[in-house]
Amino acid sequence: MTIGSHQRTVGKSQTHLTPPFIIHRLGPFDLDPCAALGQPWATAARHFTIEDDGLSQPWNGRVWLNPPFDRYQVGRWIEKLAEHGDGICLVHARTEADWFRPIWERADAILFLADRLHFHTIDGARQPANSGAPVVLAAFGKANAVRLACCGLPGFRVTENLRVGGCRSLREVELSHE
Repeated sequence: MTIGSHQRTVGKSQTHLTPPFIIHRLGPFDLDPCAALGQPWATAARHFTIEDDGLSQPWNGRVWLNPPFDRYQVGRWIEKLAEHGDGICLVHARTEADWFRPIWERADAILFLADRLHFHTIDGARQPANSGAPVVLAAFGKANAVRLACCGLPGFRVTENLRVGGCRSLREVELSHE
């Protein structure tokens, strides 16, 4: 696989804070198992940081997950959220990656955001450049799928009704477009 000269397979930093407007539109959340040390705003009622090793902790309640985007780590976080079954994650739209599979297979809804996000630095400042890749929000649990549907964030939402397992036959689809 090749990538553009401006992209890296593992970023310089794994601390990319979620823009507050995302949390305001989708929250409140009970737990953020990937909170940054010293982050300037709360993303959930309870936070685990790298010092707590959120991946090894039990997760309870509604989870907000902005995991490390490191391709060697992100899959474990997504898998744990899929097993937990109650939360929303924000990840790059790397739909071809193996780590994205639990989203395709078990998320109740996926929102492909219309615009690339500008994350924030640990001091709360908005990053000068966008995320460098499209971003998706994936909802696990029916209530979280409803939150994605009602959040007002621009983008394209995919629900379980559009998954391959629930599709109408190709002929029905063709007939509906004639």
